[in-house]
Amino acid sequence: MRLIFRQLHPNFINVRTAYASEIWAQLTKNLLVKSSAERLREYIKKQQEEKSMAGILTALLSGALMSIQGVFNTEMTKQTSLWVSTGWGQFSAFLVCVLAWIFTGRDSIGALWQVENKYTLLGGIIGAFITITVIQSMGSLGPAKAAMLIVISQLAVAYVIELFGLFGVEKVDFQWRKLIGMAVAIVGIVIFKWEK
Repeated sequence: MRLIFRQLHPNFINVRTAYASEIWAQLTKNLLVKSSAERLREYIKKQQEEKSMAGILTALLSGALMSIQGVFNTEMTKQTSLWVSTGWGQFSAFLVCVLAWIFTGRDSIGALWQVENKYTLLGGIIGAFITITVIQSMGSLGPAKAAMLIVISQLAVAYVIELFGLFGVEKVDFQWRKLIGMAVAIVGIVIFKWEK
């Protein structure tokens, strides 16, 4: 090693500088690649967190809107009839969807007939029954009790759908914590409904 540095070659300094420059370039390249990979991982993680937060906020908004809609529809039913208020709810929702479709790109409606699982086209019919059952449950139980029972039912059915992988949903393994969470929610309903 000592011989390399003591050589009296006329280009020794240039050769040494070239090797040093090459080593430095390789080190900085490795650091930049590592830094880029770390930045990419951080970006992906941030995107996932933002997506998760958006999902949480959307779910909370959805729950709030469902409760308000249930109260509105129940009050409308008192002044009209079950089928008139349900029909108006579905018709006004249809109008909003048509307007949104017009202003956001006008995707092909024909794609509906190309849906693989035709039973998924029944979502609108189920929506009408959701409106009817929410109106009736809120009318007889009140908004808070009805909403809690609706949420418990949604949790239970959604978990069964995931457990068995129904309707094309990815199948998940049984987890005790989810069952315990469901039990805690049911106990919460009993406590909330319990009157002295």
